[in-house]
Parts: sequence; structure tokens; C-alpha cells
Amino acid sequence: MKEVSHKKAAILGLQHLLAMYSGAVAVPLLIGTALKFNTTQMTYLVSIDIFMCGLATLLQLFRNRYLGIGLPVVLGCAIQAVAPLELIGQKFSINTMYGAIIVAGIFVFCIAGWFSKIKKLFPPVVTGSLITVIGLTLIPVAFQNMGGGTATAKNFGDSKYLITAFATILVIILIELLAKGFLKSIAVLIGLIAGTVLASFLGMVSLTPVLQASWFHLPQFFYFGKPEFEWSSSVTMIIIALVSMVESTGVFFATSDLLKQDVNEDDLKRGYRAEGLAQIFGGIFNTFPYTTFSQNVGLLQLSGIKTRRPIFWAAGLLMSLGLLPKIGAIVTIIPTSVLGGAMLVMFTMIAVQGIKMLLKVDLSDNRNILVIALSVGLGLGVTSYPQIFQHLPQTVQLFLGNGIVVASLSATILNLVFKGKDGLN
Repeated sequence: MKEVSHKKAAILGLQHLLAMYSGAVAVPLLIGTALKFNTTQMTYLVSIDIFMCGLATLLQLFRNRYLGIGLPVVLGCAIQAVAPLELIGQKFSINTMYGAIIVAGIFVFCIAGWFSKIKKLFPPVVTGSLITVIGLTLIPVAFQNMGGGTATAKNFGDSKYLITAFATILVIILIELLAKGFLKSIAVLIGLIAGTVLASFLGMVSLTPVLQASWFHLPQFFYFGKPEFEWSSSVTMIIIALVSMVESTGVFFATSDLLKQDVNEDDLKRGYRAEGLAQIFGGIFNTFPYTTFSQNVGLLQLSGIKTRRPIFWAAGLLMSLGLLPKIGAIVTIIPTSVLGGAMLVMFTMIAVQGIKMLLKVDLSDNRNILVIALSVGLGLGVTSYPQIFQHLPQTVQLFLGNGIVVASLSATILNLVFKGKDGLN
């Protein structure tokens, strides 16, 4: 497998960091705002969350007999946890919120061995459908960011947003077409830098977050207070953890397919355990649940560098940025529209990876076509209109309101219904 020097790996690691940074900081910003955190609390929440993303990634990278899948994957905050955590924090307390996160993390760690046995339920027709849906469901997120980030805003789709977004895409395309070697592998990073420079001339870049941030701080145990435990909150977060495990399974398979490396039950077990431990740490340090990010899979495909060395650098950089808020704040000056342009390229690459997997499936068999068609249709439908299940119990909504989970469930069930035991091969 193609290896790179530490210098080049550091640059590639920075590219991975930028690819996932907006998704990582979105969760603390949303929850902190909903729970009316003050500036000091918000600074801690964002910075230590970034630190924990790096630590969680390291747990997954360092493969041993107990935990760590050892694939080049990056972990970040589970966005599906935002609404439930806001509800728990508002209805009960912040401490109840973190108690529920710890319980869910322990649950994931304990069931990892059992959950790893689902590998047999994921033949290529199921895995390909799931990865295709992961990519397609992320594309609207990229478009929303390209338009400025908030679709309901009056200036959504403003010309300056569109100019910077498409300029970023254009630079990435030109680098892919004209560059060679290492320069080609960092096309997304160059696109982000060029888009940000252009945005600065359009008055879209502010250095205020950098000036206001502190220079250094450390993670603290139970920063907001000791955890409190309440059964319904814990059950809610366990459900969210199961949803995250299903998503992570898709990312594990997508990454292993890129690397042409088989993932067995033991690998999955170690991967789930690493996520469970990361979630426990999230509760202890008063941050969030962590899950494997899908956006970085597209970057692996685009860069052509599929080793772990750049991801180790990404993890180290994340931890450093978390301890040095002023430096970490530099990343936040990248405009949303510029990130959206880069996201569009990466997310479509994930969808294409799923389609490539489906091309290996026997499409002369109408049963396979039905599995693919219905799974992709249901996944995209739920993503577009999650409120279709609004009259069902809240617990059911937590599952069925996620298009990736619906696609996974439908593909798995339909494959078993149509093919029985043969569908496990």
C-alpha cells in the first residue's frame, strides 16, 4: 500500500481535519446554544470536543486484541445525538445528559461482541446500497452549506456564497486534472485555502474568533458537574448509540472495500468497543458521543492515500487544536460555503464508491434490483421527509427518522426475505 513521508502525511492529515471539522464543531455549537451556555462554557465545550475527536480517532487507529479496528477512519460527534441531548438537557439537566452518554457508552462496549455478528447480514447488495445512501443523504448537507448554511435565511444562496462554493469546486477539479503526485492528493486542501482567500476579498472572513479565543486549557473531569442517571434518558441515548453503530458499520465496510481489506467479526468488535470507550470518555469530560465519520471516506478515495499515517496526524492535530483554542479557532474562519463546495466533492465520491460496490452484484437477479431500489428509495425518502413518522412513538422516531438506518434495515430485511439463508453469502 502506498506510504507517504511524515511531512506529506501531516499535510494530508490537515486535509482530513478540515474535511470533518465543521461537522465536529456543529454539535457543541448547537447543544451549547440550545442550553444557553455562556462564552466560557461554550469555549470549553468546542475546544475539548475537538480534543476528544482526536483521542477517539486514536482509540480506533491503535489496533490491539481488545479494541481499535485499525482502519484509516476519523471519529467525530454523532450529529443524530443533537436533538435527544437538547431535550434531555432541557427537561432534566446537563448532568443527566452526560450520565446518559456514559450509560450508552458502557452499553456499546458491552454488546460489541454480539453486534459484530451482524457482518453476515451485510453481503455486497446490502453494503453497496447502504454506502450509496450514506453518500446521497449527505449531498443535501453540502448544498445547504454551499448556499450559506441556513436554508431559511433571507440571504441563502447569495451570489458571494455561490461564487466561493463553486470556485472551491473548480480549484479541486483543476488540481485533479492538472496536478500530479502529492499535489493531486491534497486537492481538497488547496481548494479550501483558495476558496477562503477568495472569500476574504468578498468580506466573508472574520478573525474575531481567533482574537477572542484563549491560548491554552486542559480537559477537566466532569467540568459541568457530576453525572446524574435517569432511565428514560439513558434508554434514549442507547437507541442513538445503536443508530451510530449501524452507520459506523457502513463506514467500516466502505473503508475496507477501498483498501481491498476484509473486515471480520473480531475487527468489528474492536471497532465498536473503541467507539463505546470514546463515548464513555465523552461523558466523563463533558463532551459528546463519538462515531466514525463518513465524509473522510470520500477523501481517502479522492486523495488516493489510504494508509493510517495521515489519520494519526489528523488525530494529533485535533488534540493539539483542542488544547490551543486560539490556534484551533483559525480553522473556524473558513466560510461555510467554501466547506460546502469541498463537501459536495467528497460526499459524491462516497456515493460513487457505493455504486461501484453494487456493480459487483448480480443485477440480472430482479431480487437484487428490488433490494437496491427500495432501500435507496426509503433511505432518501426518510432523509427528505423524516416527519412522515411524526405520529409514531418518540422512541420509534429516533430509529426511523434516520435515512441511513432505514436503508440499512430495509436492505438487510429485504435481502433475507427474498433470498433466505442464501442472502447471507
